[in-house]
Order: sequence, then C-alpha cells, then structure tokens
Amino acid sequence: MATVRTESVLILGGGLMGLALAHKLALHGRSVEVLSRRRNEAAGFVAAGMLAPHAEGLSGEQLRLGQLSLDLIPSWVNQIETDSGLCCGLRQCGIVVPFATAAQRDLYPTACLGESLDRSGLEREVPGIGPNWQAGLLFSQDGQIDNRRRLMRALETACVSLGVRFQEGVEVQEILQDGHTFRGVRMRNAEGEMHTLTSHKAVLCCGAWSAQLLPALAIVPVKGQMLSLQGPRDSLKRIVFGPGTYLVPREDGLLVVGATSEPEAGFMEGLTPFGQQQLQAGIDTLLPEASQWPPMERWWGFRPCTPDGGPLLGSSSIDGLWLATGHHRNGVLLAAITAELIEANISGKGITAEQIQVLEAFQWNRFKTKI
Repeated sequence: MATVRTESVLILGGGLMGLALAHKLALHGRSVEVLSRRRNEAAGFVAAGMLAPHAEGLSGEQLRLGQLSLDLIPSWVNQIETDSGLCCGLRQCGIVVPFATAAQRDLYPTACLGESLDRSGLEREVPGIGPNWQAGLLFSQDGQIDNRRRLMRALETACVSLGVRFQEGVEVQEILQDGHTFRGVRMRNAEGEMHTLTSHKAVLCCGAWSAQLLPALAIVPVKGQMLSLQGPRDSLKRIVFGPGTYLVPREDGLLVVGATSEPEAGFMEGLTPFGQQQLQAGIDTLLPEASQWPPMERWWGFRPCTPDGGPLLGSSSIDGLWLATGHHRNGVLLAAITAELIEANISGKGITAEQIQVLEAFQWNRFKTKI
C-alpha cells in the first residue's frame, strides 16, 4: 500500500461545501486537495438553489446563520465569477409563501419579515396560482442561484484556476489518527488500489455520507426527488414555496419542482411512482397551468440531516479535522458563510467574536442523544 505525504489541506468530499471551502482556502494562499468519490452525486447538483432563510420560516440561530450567509452571497458569487469567468445565475427574485387563510399566514415564524398578501396580492405576484390559496407572504429579500447548471461548474473552474488539486473517483475508507490528532486518510482509487495519504489538516464535508467516516456524527440521509418542466420564458417571476412543494423558475423558463422528503429511504437510489405523484399533486395545487408544460428531467438526491436541522460546523473530536456538513435543505444558502467560518477557524487569524459564537451554536456534539 503506497503512502503519500502532502502539506495540503485535504477536503473530504467534492460537493458544494467541498468546492466552496477549497476555493476559499486557496484564495487565502492554502494548498488544497479535494478527494471526491463522484462529484455529480453531491447535493449541490441536486438542490433547487433557493436562498430562502425567511421563506423557509427558519428561527433562532439557524435564521441568523442563514441571514449572515445571504448577506455574503453577492460578494461570494462575484469572486467565483471573477475567478472562473462563468456566470453563477444569482437572482434576487423574491419568494412567495402561500397560505389557505390569513390566520395561518400571520402565525408563520418569519411573518414579520415579509410583506403580507391577500388573494389579489397573490394573483399579482403569482399569476395563475391555484384557488386554494387565499393569503401569502412575499419575501423580496430571498432569491435563488442556478446551482445545478451554473454554480457548481463555476466553482470547479474557479478552484482549478487557483491551483486546487482534485482526485476524482477515490473513496475515503478511513480517517487516520494518532491518539486524538488527525494524521491522514486511507483511500481506494478508481482502479481499486488502496493508498494512504498523510496530512495534518482536513475538512470533512461528505454530506449525507459523513457519518460513514465519523460515526459519532448525528447525520442521516433524507432522500428527495425532483423534476423540472419547461415553461414559457418569464411565465413565473417569483419562487413559490408551498407546503411540501416548491416551484423555482429559472430565467430561461425552466421550472424546478421539488422536493419529496423520504427519511425512511436511507440511501435507496432511484425515482418512485409515489414520489413523482407527490410532486405532480403539488404542481396541480400551486400552479395548475404548469401541469401542461413539458417535463424535462427527473432526479433524486440525499440531504444530510441532523436532529435539529442545523449544520455541524467547526472543530471535531479529532484535532486537525474540521467539519462542514449536515446542512439539510439549506446547503446552497449556507455555502458562503460555511466557507468563511471554516477558513477563519482553520487559520485562527482574524476570527471574530461573532464567528466564534456562531461556531459554538453549531458544534457537532450539541446533541445529547448521540455523542
């Protein structure tokens, strides 16, 4: 078994978090190496790309984290576009959350942060919205990014431009440690050969698969199925965030529809008739005319979920191994703040009191049931 030593920071996982971290670390002069089994299976290629801390009805520390990231995203995207020469598809299009009654609207956790809509307001913001919805909230500060077609490719290109090295098709089998200190990883390459790669620093960002490498992490996969339809250009200007189903319109008229939530599925791959029926029922209820638009794609993925729905950020139980995982359904939203927090935590330079406080709120061992 070959052993290779590197002074690079190892990024375990080549999805959105891994790429965002690799880019940030490389910008700050770090040597970075990304180890990835299959980047196209990552949640960053699967998600709808909503930037929706207010529309999702987040609260407490999770709302604060989402708001901090939302503020960072324009400059973060600008840097990625500068380094890659590619557009990421960022749009502050606003998000409408519909309700059956005004009373339900007014009880929403973030109602005070949005604009209240009656039925006529709903019809103005979402022409053709289904008849079941009589009230709504408009969060004009929320938006989207075209992660599946643009952001992920732009991040990959930006990382390469900054000298980030990639090992694709490798599967990390084991985290190596000396006592409680990180020493490297044992991995299998695409040809099936085992190798040891030694290093002093790494970030675990394997998403739903993170607990396979560090079983103490309270992360489980929650499968989600999605589909897309091709609508007329500008047929829908706002994202519609309904209960159980959301509609995310891209600039070219593509409508991304998601997503089922299937915790019982584990890592079972593939589409199911029941899941697709759920999505179709959501389309019929939210925007009936879209049921006539031609389908384009159908896909699935796995969200990395923790007991409270918040991510695991910062130091782990192993010195030299940091965590950036467990982002549940808000990975795209939280990528910018995650990259900033973890880079600051690794460097130890210029980390602010606010950043330390945020990291403390999302420590890996905050769950009493699994430590």
